[in-house]
Amino acid sequence: MNFVYFTHSLQSCWNHGNAHFLRGVLRELIARGHDVRAYEPEHAWSLQNLLADHGPEGLDAYRSAYPELQSQSFDPAANLEEMVDGTDVVIVHEWNEPELVAQVGRIRASGGKFTLLFHDTHHRAVSDPDAIRAFDLSGYDAVLAFGETLAEVYRRWGWGERVFVWHEAADIRLFHPPEPEEARHGLVWIGNWGDGERTEELEDFLFRPAHEAGLSLEIFGVRYPPEAIALLEKFGIDYRGWLPNARAPEVFARHLATVHVPRRFYTKILPGIPTIRVFEALACGIPLVSALWEDSEQLFRVGEDFLMASSRAEMAEALRALASDPELRHSLAQKGLETIHARHTCGHRVDELLAVVKRLAAPAPLRSVA
Repeated sequence: MNFVYFTHSLQSCWNHGNAHFLRGVLRELIARGHDVRAYEPEHAWSLQNLLADHGPEGLDAYRSAYPELQSQSFDPAANLEEMVDGTDVVIVHEWNEPELVAQVGRIRASGGKFTLLFHDTHHRAVSDPDAIRAFDLSGYDAVLAFGETLAEVYRRWGWGERVFVWHEAADIRLFHPPEPEEARHGLVWIGNWGDGERTEELEDFLFRPAHEAGLSLEIFGVRYPPEAIALLEKFGIDYRGWLPNARAPEVFARHLATVHVPRRFYTKILPGIPTIRVFEALACGIPLVSALWEDSEQLFRVGEDFLMASSRAEMAEALRALASDPELRHSLAQKGLETIHARHTCGHRVDELLAVVKRLAAPAPLRSVA
């Protein structure tokens, strides 16, 4: 089949986590013999920030890790009909402009012979619902939502059975345990500061527990304002700046463990949705401890695949246990990897996507006549 994906950026993962999952999915589709085209708008903010901070060399890690992937940039005046011509499936991500979303929908509604899907991987449907409601999705066949609680929002908006849960997952061609295993030391956290919506949680579930457990901590990410840098310095944390996601496996490989600190939206109003960092970390065989979140869809085996801490004291205790118990680290690494390979690879998600496309293409059942 022929696939087209309209993304914010395939090239840049600077504060753009969807690029991680998209790269793995598109690579899997290509490996299965499908034709794939990715389009991204000119001057995408993620790519512009990456280039401003790191220059063209900032794209080297992506290009090296994903030689089979490429994307085409387009301007607002581009002929969208030509871009989707001859396509079987078109997917539009929610970080695109409303006008583009609407135009592709109009092409579908006016006779476009492709299945059209809207892909939502963010909390804006609850944190800023007007931003999502601004999209004209009337021409779309279905919505792909990255968690059940988000899917339920769309059901309340009238999508019914035309919304499908499509979780993120790990690209195990890139994210896998190191070969050979090397010496590991301290903790690592890969994550962006954002808008300060989890400052308290980061201090309570990462900065202070690491300090109390006597473990060194390296942090990678962007959008750290001066007050955030000052807080890291207060706890003796080594801030390393932006990390190309393609290099995350090598960073995980040299650390004892990592920590997941979910954003408040994913613990309060969209529970049950882990970020892609959880999938990627477990795929790399690094032990993980998470701050409390509700695994309402039973994606993992909490306590086996990773440890869960409901307080600062529990997090510090878990980190001390990991530091002192090689068998515990080994067990968590093996169990987490097992669950990823059984349920949460980009290969699994491509299977799910193809099943959605097949279901949407199937003729509607005949209604019985009274």
